[in-house]
Amino acid sequence: MSTHFSHLQASSHGRRSTFAHGRELLTQRKAAAPIPLRKSTPARSQVRMLTPSDVAALVRQRGLDAVLRELTNAIERDFCRWAEFDKTPRVAAHSDIGVIELMPTADATHYSFKYVNGHPSNALQDLPTVMAFGVLAEVATGLPVLLSELTLTTALRTAATSAMAARALARPESKVMAIIGNGAQSEFQAAAFAAVLGIQDFRLFDVDAAASHKLAAHLRRMGLKASICASTEIAVRGADIVTTVTADKTNATIISAEMLEPGMHINGVGGDCPGKTELAAGVLRAAQVFVEYEPQTRIEGDLQQMPADFQVTELWQVLKGQAPGRKSAEAITVFDSVGFAVEDFSALRYLNNAASASNLGQFIDLLPSNPDPKDLFSLVA
Repeated sequence: MSTHFSHLQASSHGRRSTFAHGRELLTQRKAAAPIPLRKSTPARSQVRMLTPSDVAALVRQRGLDAVLRELTNAIERDFCRWAEFDKTPRVAAHSDIGVIELMPTADATHYSFKYVNGHPSNALQDLPTVMAFGVLAEVATGLPVLLSELTLTTALRTAATSAMAARALARPESKVMAIIGNGAQSEFQAAAFAAVLGIQDFRLFDVDAAASHKLAAHLRRMGLKASICASTEIAVRGADIVTTVTADKTNATIISAEMLEPGMHINGVGGDCPGKTELAAGVLRAAQVFVEYEPQTRIEGDLQQMPADFQVTELWQVLKGQAPGRKSAEAITVFDSVGFAVEDFSALRYLNNAASASNLGQFIDLLPSNPDPKDLFSLVA
């Protein structure tokens, strides 16, 4: 299998201010008197590590609904300070069967990145379609403070981002949601919309009937109504909100313009890399379209089908009140969601704070620990 690499051009918005502030913090740190470490305090060379079991324990401890609401609010707060972040489209390595990506961002205090893949055929090898981990570090020193799994967390933050967008764009009286694509992400989407928007009635469709039965069983155990439908057309009929979250790396047409109804809000989640779409071009032409970071979405989202001058609005502008959201009750809105690094930044900071408060995870010796930091050679001499 041959692999080719597509390196997306980085932008440097806010980079000078970010690192100037970082140098200032470092100067302040050096000037401050050292604080003696307590025995329970990890060494500076140690990094907190969270495994999937740790994140699952945190969710059980705090409650799924609470975590999804807190994470939704954390992401929204960061979107409302959008100008403070360095922003770049993710750097991607594409192959015929999948993609591996790095997603970096930083503000004046913290830097983060996520490593993530997308390989739809992984299920045939008993592997997840999406696997991820990430790092949160100090800008002032470059010191990593958290190394965390992000496979489970990506599902949580993606669902929280969808709910955040729908809270701003969907009709407030929305009651029924269709979920097209009932794989590993689907339960999290439903749980977020139930926790954040109060949706209780879900209509489900997947070409794999077993996936729909799996999703329906989980939702019913959560006290939610779940109806398995025979087709996408039946599932979306009468739905206030439609989420598409399919996995195949193809230019698919999951939702066509003929399925649209006045007032519908669509979360297009599955179209997230070049050559992978879910919404017909006619859907986008009929709707107000909102995105996370426009340069990335034009390459990776359903927006890749449209001409360069097709008008979209970045969601942070709506959240800050700088641009209108839904223009009328009859308007059709689309959130062309591809996932952006600021969402992972928010999730990593949330995890770090929550894990610190709950004393979750373990500290590992990820960095060298020697008395003289200028004498690295002594470790091997």
